[in-house]
Amino acid sequence: MTERIVVVGAALLDGDRLLAARRSAPPELAGRWELPGGKVEPGERPDDALVRELREELGIEAEAVERVPGEWPLKNPYVLWVWTARLRPGSPGPEALQDHDELRWLTPGHLWDVPWLDQDVPAVREIAARLGAQAR
Repeated sequence: MTERIVVVGAALLDGDRLLAARRSAPPELAGRWELPGGKVEPGERPDDALVRELREELGIEAEAVERVPGEWPLKNPYVLWVWTARLRPGSPGPEALQDHDELRWLTPGHLWDVPWLDQDVPAVREIAARLGAQAR
């Protein structure tokens, strides 16, 4: 059996707003929205990978708060784990630095205004429930 590789995703929250990031690459994912994040490097703790990925992709200083229960299959051998996260005090606001061409803060009533990547939908549903938003 192939060893699974964990990809971390951040449900970055600012009050009741969730950050969504639109993919610019690869072509098959471009234009769809996701929770930002990336692969855990060998020997790296998943929550540390989350902080690193958010720094690289969005130029922010964030902290992982709580893991969202569950894991979601991606292309073999990858699986998605999601954490809620928040900006650290004094962090600059997020910018689309790599792999994304637009960022949007979504309020609970607008969480489903963007076409999420299929693998992110279960985690967004979980976050929606926590924010008291309409489920999809």
